[in-house]
Amino acid sequence: MPNALTGTLIRERRLALGLKQSDVAQAAGLSAPYLNLIEHNRRKVGGVALDRLAMVLGVAAETLAEGAGGALVEEVRAAAAAVAEATPELDRVEDFVGRFPGWAAVVVAQHRRSGQLEHAVAALNDRITHDPHLSASLHEVLSSVSSVRSTAAILAETEEIAPEWRARFLRNLHQDSERLAAGAESLVAYLDGSDALRDQTVAAPQEEMEAWLAARGWQVAEVETPDGATVLQEEVAQLASADARAMAGAFLARAQAEAAALPQARLAELSQDWAQDPALIARAAGVSVLTVMRRMALQPGSRAGLVVCDASGTMLFRKPVEGFALPRFGTACPLWPLFAALGRPMAAMEAVVEMAGRAARRFRALAICEVHLPRGFSGPDLREAGMLLLPLDPGAVVAAPVHRVGTSCRICPRGGCPARREPSILPEVG
Repeated sequence: MPNALTGTLIRERRLALGLKQSDVAQAAGLSAPYLNLIEHNRRKVGGVALDRLAMVLGVAAETLAEGAGGALVEEVRAAAAAVAEATPELDRVEDFVGRFPGWAAVVVAQHRRSGQLEHAVAALNDRITHDPHLSASLHEVLSSVSSVRSTAAILAETEEIAPEWRARFLRNLHQDSERLAAGAESLVAYLDGSDALRDQTVAAPQEEMEAWLAARGWQVAEVETPDGATVLQEEVAQLASADARAMAGAFLARAQAEAAALPQARLAELSQDWAQDPALIARAAGVSVLTVMRRMALQPGSRAGLVVCDASGTMLFRKPVEGFALPRFGTACPLWPLFAALGRPMAAMEAVVEMAGRAARRFRALAICEVHLPRGFSGPDLREAGMLLLPLDPGAVVAAPVHRVGTSCRICPRGGCPARREPSILPEVG
């Protein structure tokens, strides 16, 4: 079906071939004034007329009708929306794509590349800050450098050294230099390794467990059947570390208990009745709100993200969602509703949040903190807070105020934030 830019495409093709408008009109059996109206998108063209024009211009009629396609237009719109300080003419984006599809593709490619680089910066920041292997390698290199420097200083600044001591210093210098070379080689090999290899390097049992869940698509629907639970337990037994196996076993035990209390079919039924409100579903099912949140996030095909933390703010569970970056450890944005919920146990928190970054995705964030008393009134109260992240469709009209949040201060580009703890390594934006 011809689009609004078919005439523009006809004109661009004619000019590229160096043909006169009157000659093309005559060859296609059209009048020159009518072709002029078509080329300026004032008249629609289709059917036999479009076929004749395509034949004269030596191009497929489908190319003139479909143009650059809606996908490229939408990607250009997304690229424009990611640059807050610019005000591009969005009402003319189709004209831009139609006239200059090559340049439009360049803009889209640069937008994608920028997104990939931002993701890489976030990953490298987490790795440099928290990766124990990298920390140990850097410590080894720095230690070797210090040893070489101190030994070399003694040899250079001491005029008279006994031959046996000079030989000892030289031997130490040789050993330290070999240790430095080995440490540097190991560090370079680690940093230059493939992404897949680095992703397999797990720094903590929690990450190992979450990597297993991510490989399963973040769903454990098998817990609702006895045979499925056995399969899951066999998978857990294959995890590398004993601590990860213990954590995954505890996770499966709770998932199985919560599936028995709120089966998938019952959850789907209540979700339709209560519009995905975890509090109302929990009341109808007779379970806790956090149970409902976990069940909603871990269902097959669920688009929801979930973050659970304890009273210290340490994240105990992280199911990511596209557009909302989750740090690997507990240095998250203090403006998340998750942390506000910690100070108000059993108070429901709901907010529309917008994550900092080029995409600026928005989410409906539902948070609540539950208190457990494992030793009764004489013991400590253990707080567990959860935040369910439900993606909002791009362009959706939001009546509630939008709360602007980030991932962690170190890689958050948002300027003027009252909760900032440290400067960002990225340029600030408004």
